[in-house]
Order: sequence, then structure tokens, then C-alpha cells
Amino acid sequence: MKTIFKIALVMAVGFASNPRAVLAQHDYPNKPIRFVVPFPAGGGLDSVARTLAEKLTIELHQPLLIDNRGGAGGSFGTSLVANAPPDGYTMLYTNNGQAIIPNVQKTNWDPMKDFKGVSNVVVFPMMIFVNANSPLKSLSDLISAAKAQPGKLSYASSGVGSTLHIGMEMFRSAAGIDIMHVPYKGNGPMTTALLGNEVSMSLDSLAVSMPQVKAGKFRALALTSLKRLPTYPDVPAIAEWVPGYEYDAWHAVFVPAGTPSEIIAKLNTALVKVIAMPEVSKKIVDLGFEPKSSTPAELDTMVSKDMSKFRKIVQDANIKAE
Repeated sequence: MKTIFKIALVMAVGFASNPRAVLAQHDYPNKPIRFVVPFPAGGGLDSVARTLAEKLTIELHQPLLIDNRGGAGGSFGTSLVANAPPDGYTMLYTNNGQAIIPNVQKTNWDPMKDFKGVSNVVVFPMMIFVNANSPLKSLSDLISAAKAQPGKLSYASSGVGSTLHIGMEMFRSAAGIDIMHVPYKGNGPMTTALLGNEVSMSLDSLAVSMPQVKAGKFRALALTSLKRLPTYPDVPAIAEWVPGYEYDAWHAVFVPAGTPSEIIAKLNTALVKVIAMPEVSKKIVDLGFEPKSSTPAELDTMVSKDMSKFRKIVQDANIKAE
């Protein structure tokens, strides 16, 4: 009886010392939520974020306000969320650069220490493509040409240490070829460079590359998924030439570390429900992504594994921020 009394007393004192914090968890959310996207408006990630925000506004009965904070390859906006109050009113919607950036440059935030996962949202393969006028008709042609003339072929990326740069370095290493990296400031300049034949090839999401392929401007050579996609059965997987190669990117939602588990659970429930909505799933698929939710623990584990995987790639390729 004494033990029970002590536990009850401790709980009562804890509640009395901070009753607002306890009550806030139960009536959460009771004001608008800031939904930070650490990249400029436009593009696939921003489009999915806005779709989620629209539906989550209904599910949570509070507005989710998109806040595009581009800069430093996503690090600037990510830092804002890392330093925000852990009360559930600031969320981060970002990509797998979350597990790449700290391996490439010094950041004032740590993916594992400063954030807690809410849910994964999408996964998606990338695509290697060339200009439609390129003499490279297949990935076999590309690999053969690269081995015949080391360092002559080049590939564009959206920047040093970007998800596109990492994916191509994984391919270069796995295929045992020597191709030159040419970084650009963003996807737009990178795409323009390939259209102008300034580089030999590039890597990007299907959301960006497939419209160019369908328009007859680019040729699709291979996908970074382990197998071909049912939606594009004629585009082979890199693994058909380089066994075991796989590089799936992702988008996910995070909150600052210290956010109460009860709030994270409520956000996860709402997100999982929204991602499963037919109209949301269709929008995601139309953008070239695959909807895939997760538990908070599954997302945290995925980030941890990716951190280790990308660290090795960055070290082996000696990738350093400019």
C-alpha cells in the first residue's frame, strides 16, 4: 500500500508541476501546424507534401501550413525543425538526404539525436537516362563505353552530396567504371545540361525523367530498383547488369526529438490513414512514387541503416561538400 501511495503521489506531483504540458498532449492539436519542406516550392517532394497537408488538415482539424525553406541542400530547413519546440506543432517533410547530408558536410543537427520519425510516406527508384540523340542505346553500351575510355563519360547531378550524386556513385562503384561527376545547382540546371548534351547521362526520379522520355527528349536506360516496374516493363533494372544494385529513395515525416510519444502516435495514425486514401495513393503514383507508410520505430531504424550505408559510400568516393 505504501508503494502504491508513493507512485500515486509522484504522479500527482508531476501533473501539478506541469499540468499544461500534460493537458496539451490530450487536446493536441489546438492550433495550426507548421509543415516544413526544406526545398523550394515545386517538384515531386513539394507536391506530395501539399497533398498530405490538405488531407491532414481535415484529419487533425487544424491547418497544416506548408513552409518551404530551401538552402544548403535541405540542411537549412532541417535545422529549423531540429531547433523547434518538441510540441508537435513543427513537422519536417524531407527525403533520404536526411541520412546523406551529415555524412557529406558538417551540420548543426543529427538525424538520430535531433529527430524522431513519424512515418515513411513514399519510396521510389531513380532512373539513369541520356539525351535521345546519345549513341548510348542501353546500359550495356554505357558500361562498355566507360570501360573502353575511362573518365570520358560524364554524369550530371543536382549538387555534391545530393541523393542523385550518391546514387550514381553507388552505380559507378558497383559497375567498376570511371565516369566524371559534374555537379549543378539543382535539378533544373542539371536537366538543361543534359538537354544540351553538356554531359553524357544523369540520374533522377521518374517524376522528373519520365515526362522528358515520353516527350522524346531523353532515353531511359535503367532503373535503380532491384526489379523492373510493372508501370514501365520495357525499362530494365540496373541489377540486370550489376547484380545486387539497388537504390530506392524515400520521403518521410519527422518531428523534433523530445516530442511526446502520444503526439507522435496521433500523427502517425493520421498519416497512415491519409497515405492509404485512394485519391492520395493515385496522386503519389501519378507523380512516379510508391506510397509506403511505416511505424515511427521502422522509420528510425531505416534512417539509422541508411546513415551507415551512405557513410561508406561517401568515404569510399571521398565526397566532400563544396
